[in-house]
Amino acid sequence: MDNPSVTIRRPELSFERPHRTASEMAKRSAKFETKDVHFWYGSHHTLHGITLAIPENCVTALIGPSGCGKSTYLRCLNRMNDMIENTRVDGEIILDGKSIRGSKVDVVELRKRVGMVFQKSNPFPKSIFENVAYGPRVAGLRSRDRLEEIVEKSLKQSALWDEVKDRLNDSALALSGGQQQRLCIARALATDPDVLLMDEPASALDPTSTSRIEDLIFELKDTYTIVIVTHNMQQAARVSDQTAFFYEGQLIEAGMTTDVFTNPTKRETEDYITGRFG
Repeated sequence: MDNPSVTIRRPELSFERPHRTASEMAKRSAKFETKDVHFWYGSHHTLHGITLAIPENCVTALIGPSGCGKSTYLRCLNRMNDMIENTRVDGEIILDGKSIRGSKVDVVELRKRVGMVFQKSNPFPKSIFENVAYGPRVAGLRSRDRLEEIVEKSLKQSALWDEVKDRLNDSALALSGGQQQRLCIARALATDPDVLLMDEPASALDPTSTSRIEDLIFELKDTYTIVIVTHNMQQAARVSDQTAFFYEGQLIEAGMTTDVFTNPTKRETEDYITGRFG
């Protein structure tokens, strides 16, 4: 039973950046749709019937306590979980109206369209240039001029160009943590994706670097559909248009971020946001 002498307060949240309005969201078609998605690691049933629409050119934040299934769900969207032995998925996962689960789906092509940025920056032990050019090279692009165009464009999109343009041949491992994460975002953008998946992209960064990543996410959503996993509710409130709250492998509630944080419809969401658990 809750202690009546303890006052639970909502965290102070900032909605200063302009979010998509309800009317704007209503006009946007779903880039991704998942319908009754279940997922198992061996015999462990991790996701239970997740049905969620992810609108195009918006930021969708997945929040919830550790182990609730949000990162597993994220990896379902580009079939990264296929790489893990003894796993199984059921349900529909639809990108631009077409299933990504069919046996004839080109998974390499899918992962070009649905890029991934991980929690820990993972630059290759190569030059800054070669890190960004890696994806296009793997796809068969050999033109040096075209590679240079792609590298410059991607580094500009990731707000890193001005900092590294004079040292593109230097090792990427010499960059700071925040720069390395922006380099990984540039590397994901270099394959010209439609969707960008981000699994806690700023959790290991200092506040200044985190702010730059958040600014970048806000700028990129006009071009890309972004799905971000975050434990930081303030971050979800700052950057996302839609928020989905996961708990124990279930999708408890999803809606416009301002509504989920200020007027949740489910008690579990209210309890998580106010810090009663998590």
